Amino acid sequence: MEPPVKLRHVLVSVAFVPALAAPAAAHAATARDPGLLPQKTHFDLQAHRGGIGMTTEESLEGFAKALRLGVSTLELDTQVTKDEKVVVTHDRQVSAQKCRDTAPVTPGDPMYPYVGKFVKDLTLAQIKTMDCGFQQLPGFPEQEVIRGFRMAELKDVLDLVRSYHANQVSLNIETKVEAGAPQETAPRELFVRRVFEEIRASGIEKQVTIQSFDWGALMEMHRLASGWPLVALTNYDFLQVGRPGASPWLGGIDADDFGGDFVRAAASIPGVKALSPVYGFAQSGKIGDPGFRFYVDPAMVSAAHARGLKVIPWTCDDPATIEALIDMGIDGIITDYPNLVREIMAERGMRLPKAYEPRSSALSAAE
Repeated sequence: MEPPVKLRHVLVSVAFVPALAAPAAAHAATARDPGLLPQKTHFDLQAHRGGIGMTTEESLEGFAKALRLGVSTLELDTQVTKDEKVVVTHDRQVSAQKCRDTAPVTPGDPMYPYVGKFVKDLTLAQIKTMDCGFQQLPGFPEQEVIRGFRMAELKDVLDLVRSYHANQVSLNIETKVEAGAPQETAPRELFVRRVFEEIRASGIEKQVTIQSFDWGALMEMHRLASGWPLVALTNYDFLQVGRPGASPWLGGIDADDFGGDFVRAAASIPGVKALSPVYGFAQSGKIGDPGFRFYVDPAMVSAAHARGLKVIPWTCDDPATIEALIDMGIDGIITDYPNLVREIMAERGMRLPKAYEPRSSALSAAE
């Protein structure tokens, strides 16, 4: 994704989408008038992978920085190792762009080198040898590199939030089950069970939401924890609208039985409280790009709200595009740059998430 240009956030022009011009203008006037209440008294600012525009992705230092900045939610990904440990990483296959090998766990380890292997085939000890903070991720020139970073476990992130006493912060935890290639991640039932067990053991399960592109994983989590709120992710292609049979990503649901309607299909899953669609096409596009179009629109937002569901698109970084989405009435945004979205929120008179300082002296010393 391209990082946003550091310019003053601009309002959406009337030329952008004529159908949205009047509502956008009305909202802008309301949100910026100090004598009126903002449209959203709570807007869910989610730091994508801890805010990878700011810090090495999914590092404890990155999550801690997001807490100090002030976000509503830490968004993060999970994978399950060969020895059934839950690690926080986006990639099911260890990326050479993000991690490098240092040494084998034991001399002659036949799995070495570990980079390029699937997480499900590596033990936690093997994973912990890799340096996943050796360079800045291309495309994120302002990213602080956490040198020597070792992949964290889910319990570490949960403990971090507890150590900050960040009681108003949510954790939006993705189970990265690869439904389209299930042999590349831990089996769905095992994967979901281990994530469930780690969250339950943390004591802060009331601060957790579970998201997944694999709606079968959502159904499995609901079976284990019927009270936990679920979030249905989609990039649209996974819906496989107009294709025969059910998509492997939808847990047995055929989107065509719902007229290809993402909202109606996702609303049929017990426990789903929010929808997280890709915000538009191309996936990292923005207003003004040739051919760019939104996937999220006011009709989707209204349909979701009519069913009591929130709409929190992923992953948008461009200020003007974010403003347009806010004007559609979305309930939150997943972003690589939570610092810039806070600026937008402040300009619009929206309530800002609470910033936290560490309570643990040990954690403060480490940072």
